[in-house]
Amino acid sequence: MHQGKRKALPHLLAHLESEGITVDIRIPDRNRQLIPGVVHPIIYSLPHENQPPDKVVVLVDTDSKSADDAMQQLKRNSHNVASRTRIPYGIHYVYAQWHLEAWYFADAGNLRSYLNRDLGNVDSSRPDLIQNPKLHLKHLLGSAPYTSAISEKIARALDAHTIAQRSLSFAGFLSAVRNGSRGSDAIASD
Repeated sequence: MHQGKRKALPHLLAHLESEGITVDIRIPDRNRQLIPGVVHPIIYSLPHENQPPDKVVVLVDTDSKSADDAMQQLKRNSHNVASRTRIPYGIHYVYAQWHLEAWYFADAGNLRSYLNRDLGNVDSSRPDLIQNPKLHLKHLLGSAPYTSAISEKIARALDAHTIAQRSLSFAGFLSAVRNGSRGSDAIASD
């Protein structure tokens, strides 16, 4: 579902353009797991001299793990990467609790309107606690497959401000992208 994130994230971050923040999203190819051997080549491929990004934000789906467990290996290797390559920007690791789809449930009103159905027994005020939100969303879609195009359409229908108010992991993601700096941010996402 990496392509779904590639298509959805620009819509969830579009409001940052009014703050002067431009986002460049990079996704591992072939649905590869987000491990140092996959993330670091993406980071190395970014410009280091002429117009480097202000920062890199790596977004990790935690699945059923704790955020610390999900990001432990990446964080542990981050210092080695930065010191060995003299990367002139910071690398920030953030997470989507379970999956990015939990963020969709934070804006229950717009998600309900998009799906044209009740969302079932989910607490949209605490979306980061929804167990396996991607699977729940697939069930809500019924026989329609959950594709990257559907993920993009859903993201386009949602309000990022509402999501940030209800999802701690989305608010943390936005904070890392903002990071006080203005300019271009590269995001590698799982």
